[in-house]
Amino acid sequence: MSGSQNSCETPKPSNDYRTNGGIAEENSESEEHPSLSASQLLSLKKKKIVLHVDLNNTILVSDAVTKQGTVAALEYFLSTVTWGRMAKGKWEWMSECPSLLPPCEGAVSYYSQFGRVVGFTKAGPGRCFRKAFEEHLELLRWPSDLPAHKELSVKGEDGKLYHWILPSFFQLLQDLASQGIEFSIFFRTFGTDLPRLLMVVQRALEQGTHPLFPVLPQLKLSVDTTPGQIRCNTKGVILIRGETRVSTQDGERSLYRYLSSSHGLGGFQDHFNWWARNTYTIMGGKPVWIDPFDSTIQHIFIDDNIRQNDDDTIVHPKVFLDPESSETRTASISELYDLCLIQTDLLRAISEPSYFTQRIQICMDNYERNLRQQLG
Repeated sequence: MSGSQNSCETPKPSNDYRTNGGIAEENSESEEHPSLSASQLLSLKKKKIVLHVDLNNTILVSDAVTKQGTVAALEYFLSTVTWGRMAKGKWEWMSECPSLLPPCEGAVSYYSQFGRVVGFTKAGPGRCFRKAFEEHLELLRWPSDLPAHKELSVKGEDGKLYHWILPSFFQLLQDLASQGIEFSIFFRTFGTDLPRLLMVVQRALEQGTHPLFPVLPQLKLSVDTTPGQIRCNTKGVILIRGETRVSTQDGERSLYRYLSSSHGLGGFQDHFNWWARNTYTIMGGKPVWIDPFDSTIQHIFIDDNIRQNDDDTIVHPKVFLDPESSETRTASISELYDLCLIQTDLLRAISEPSYFTQRIQICMDNYERNLRQQLG
């Protein structure tokens, strides 16, 4: 299991997404997967991945619900990945660098101890992380040689222009397509940004409106701009989109099959009140169905609030008991971390164009190993 940790020094990003039309150079498959045999490489080619992608602090550095702009959202994220403890009634830092995982036993994030703090790195206790904040805020800047874009650029609280959607997300689409990987994407959010996001992504993919990614229309990816809903209660889960209604009352596999058969991009607003009623634990999280015996489909969920603490996490993984069963069990986050669950490292998603591509490749490799073990 490999939780990603940031070093104190920001990696030097390849900020020119316009190189090669924005498409990352493609290595041979043997170079990308040196440990896999030819038959395993073939199975990778045949497998489809279904990505479930959070919005806020995953591909958007802003939040319409909390009215956080780019500056405030980045400050907030830093408070969730900086660690310390209370000692003799005072807060004591236990790490010098932001990291997804606590640096040692007993460390807790500043956010979990004190909640949201306005100006965390500017005037608050997180001033020691100001350099990391400023470096990543600068990397979020909309290119100065491009005019403002009414949909893809956004003015921050400081009056400067920033990317609304992280370029690393669009890079992911191009990387997957260039590698010949079959995929579909569902945006999954508790927030209210989904309708706008679907429309903006549709125009970028179908009309080529993103100036840094002009070749997106060549990918031939469709976007369903009808936002869906996923609602949960004590009887089960129901998925609603347009005229479509799929419920676990018809068996857990009915939702798995529906999501697995998807094409292109779409999205669902998940059930925040259900998560709150379940005290923000795994049992109230965004549901995702996983069949560890399925060699043709792999579901991967990407969210900054995925944590290896089942009492404080945002996704509810429901794993089928056997290849034909409709019964599932709740799997712990640690069991599926870097296999079907990716905790977003927002700082790396900002600074590394291929961040999402690399994390998904790790999950695909781990899934292959897990599948071979399952099948003996």
